[in-house]
Amino acid sequence: MSVRRLSAVLAVVAVVIGITASSVLGAPASAKATVVKVTAFDLGFKLSTKSAKAGKVTFKVTNTGSLQHDFSIDGKKTSLLSHGKSATLTVTIKKGSNAYKCTVAGHAAAGMKGTFTGK
Repeated sequence: MSVRRLSAVLAVVAVVIGITASSVLGAPASAKATVVKVTAFDLGFKLSTKSAKAGKVTFKVTNTGSLQHDFSIDGKKTSLLSHGKSATLTVTIKKGSNAYKCTVAGHAAAGMKGTFTGK
């Protein structure tokens, strides 16, 4: 292979590596959502964490209770989940307190509510 052709090939490789690196390294960290596992049970919730950096948060909700439950936060909610069913909900959490609850009549009053903190 000639020196000129080798130089051209190396230049193309350098450009491809540069584009790939800049797209990966330049991606904002906030683009990836934090994942919080939520277990709904009769009449409560257990969250894998009760706080995360403000921004996109994905709640993976699984109902282990015998009653149907949903999970509502920031004006959005999952569908009504029967025992063993799961749903995913992604919301943009603001800094400070973000209330969550089950919207089934009487469930929040019985304890299916809490506060998720955006940092």
